[in-house]
Parts: sequence; C-alpha cells; structure tokens
Amino acid sequence: MALDRIDLNILERLQTNSAITNLVLAGHVGLSPPACLKRVKRLFAEGYIEREVALLNQQRFEPCLHMVIEVEMERDRIDLYQQFLQRVLQRKEVKQCYQVTGEVDFILIVTVADMRAYDSFCQEALYAEPNMRKFRTLISRQRHKFDTSIHLTPPQNS
Repeated sequence: MALDRIDLNILERLQTNSAITNLVLAGHVGLSPPACLKRVKRLFAEGYIEREVALLNQQRFEPCLHMVIEVEMERDRIDLYQQFLQRVLQRKEVKQCYQVTGEVDFILIVTVADMRAYDSFCQEALYAEPNMRKFRTLISRQRHKFDTSIHLTPPQNS
C-alpha cells in the first residue's frame, strides 16, 4: 500500500520520538486516536517501521573508540564479498557496514573499548580475511552529529 502525507508525517514524528503517546501523535497529524493507532499498526505490519530501540547516551558509560574503517578487497568476486560480509556482520563491534563504490569496497563503523580491543578486532575480523588487500582506519576524535532518521519523500500525486 502506498504511503500518503499523513503516513509520512507519522513516520517523521516517530523517528524523532517513538515514545510519543498515540494521543499526542494523533493530535500532531490531525487524526482521531483510533485512526492514528490503526495507521501505526499498519506501518509496522507492512514493514515501514522495522523496530523500536532506545538510543543510549554514550557519555554515561565507559569511554569507547569509534572507528571508520575503509576496506579494499583483493579480488572483485561476489562469493568472496559474501564470505567477508558473513565474517564482519557477526562481529558485535561492527555497528554499520556499507558496500560502496570507488577506491574502497566496504566502509565499517566499529566501536571498541580501547586500542587493545581494536587490535583484537583487526586480527580476528580483518587480517584473518584472505581476500582483504588492505584497510585504513580513521579514529573519530569527536562526534558532532548522529542522526538515525531517514529522508522521507512525499508521494508524487497527493
């Protein structure tokens, strides 16, 4: 089913605060609470909303290092890429993984407690990969923006 402007408005608001009550959400999007709840349930059922999570405040926990790792593969073969993906997607340190175009093949966003944990990650996940040509690590000094929302495009004929 196609999304209309009300659906997009609901999704925008839920991306900002999924803990908003249905009553408040309904008021923001101009629907009755039962109609709003029905739409939210449909958005879940149809897979537009994958899951709800809590975003934790990293500063309230032990320090950790955020790494951006560029990975260049030796051979450009789908079976070898899949093998690499299976290895890194199983690692809890890997928070995001992108297959990209250009000079490198993959970008990994990795968090670790310290450099010792990073060295272990490199040994077990990267150096152990026979098809990896090289990788380059960028250590984040400070995060200035972190946004989990996606860009929603209004429907063409609404």
